Amino acid sequence: MNDPKATILIVEDDPAILNGLLDVLVFNGYQPEGCADGGDGLAKALASRFDLILLDVMLPTMDGFSICREIRRKKPDQPIIMLTAKGAETDVVTGFKSGADDYISKPFSLRELMVRIEAILRRSGRNLGDEQLTIGGIFFDGKNLSAVCGQQSIELTRREMDIIVYLHRHGSRIVSRKELLSKVWNYGDAEIETRTVDIHIQKLRKKISTLIGETPFLLTIRGEGYRLDEGEAAS
Repeated sequence: MNDPKATILIVEDDPAILNGLLDVLVFNGYQPEGCADGGDGLAKALASRFDLILLDVMLPTMDGFSICREIRRKKPDQPIIMLTAKGAETDVVTGFKSGADDYISKPFSLRELMVRIEAILRRSGRNLGDEQLTIGGIFFDGKNLSAVCGQQSIELTRREMDIIVYLHRHGSRIVSRKELLSKVWNYGDAEIETRTVDIHIQKLRKKISTLIGETPFLLTIRGEGYRLDEGEAAS
């Protein structure tokens, strides 16, 4: 049975989807609260503490991306799952850039929904990458969520820092996509279909390239997974 104190805010303007989500979450032992307006949803998210926020993209008065950015600015550790249109790759990428932890495409199955929710809630309050280390000349600061190389610096998300730390800890081998879903995203079912890992890796690789150019660092081993090219790293 899930912790009955786990609270979830749903910001969704489609009444059928909103009411359906409320029913499903109550049935599964959570305490959900619904909101159909973007501006009201942001106000609720900032005024109260929620273990998770399910956030639609298209909303009245304020879109989900703007809400996500504002929540992330004021509550950096707030878990957020974006609800996107089926096959809308640009929405997924924009959602991650706005600071979302994960996404789920409509229409979605109840099994997929619960896998995503349970994974995020298992992870809440347990930061894998809350540390400082130097890899390949880049100083990664998990406490301030930043990476510095020379005079250049970038901001990182909590999930990006977790990826770096996990790959560094297992630097002697290739880490598979399924392992990242299980250990970094905390998915109980790592077989679920999602491009979450790929999109995060692409975005993280692009950020790091602003620090070190095209120098190899975050490598994709086709058909196998990922590893860091740490070079002469010290940690």
